Amino acid sequence: MKKLFVILSIAVMAFSEGAMAQKVAHININDLLLLMPERKKAETDIQEYAKSLDSQMRTMNAEYENKVQDYTAKESIMTEPVKLDKQKEISDLEDRIRNFQNSAQESLQKKQNELLEPMLNKAKKSIEEVAKENGYKMVIDNSQGILLYSEPGDDILNLVKKKMGLDATSSEPQKKK
Repeated sequence: MKKLFVILSIAVMAFSEGAMAQKVAHININDLLLLMPERKKAETDIQEYAKSLDSQMRTMNAEYENKVQDYTAKESIMTEPVKLDKQKEISDLEDRIRNFQNSAQESLQKKQNELLEPMLNKAKKSIEEVAKENGYKMVIDNSQGILLYSEPGDDILNLVKKKMGLDATSSEPQKKK
């Protein structure tokens, strides 16, 4: 939906009289990121981090399986208080595993953002420089349909509010005179 909006916006601008002189460019930022030399190190670091989280998860799952097997094997000879205690241990471990899975996903996402953000900033800075050097008014990322660069423009909020009869200080409509 966002891509459709961007495409329609570009089409409207391209056909409007004032936009005829504006230069609009596009780039696939994902392709650019794949070409950056620091990408391989970032990918390797992310994979190593994911493997360490996975290893911890496997350890927790093995502990869980051992507790369940032990409980199942000895359940018939356990007293009721011992059964309840073992069931609580298993339930607590299930909760710990769920919590770990959630925090591991968040942690991995944070690590990815931490490693990719400098690359994105470097790419965006270069895109902005190229746009300015070559007279592009806008640059759109065609992989995601988002605006990467736009030349500073006028805020027309007050003009639109006036056109619509809205008071500049309130949200009440202004009465037309």
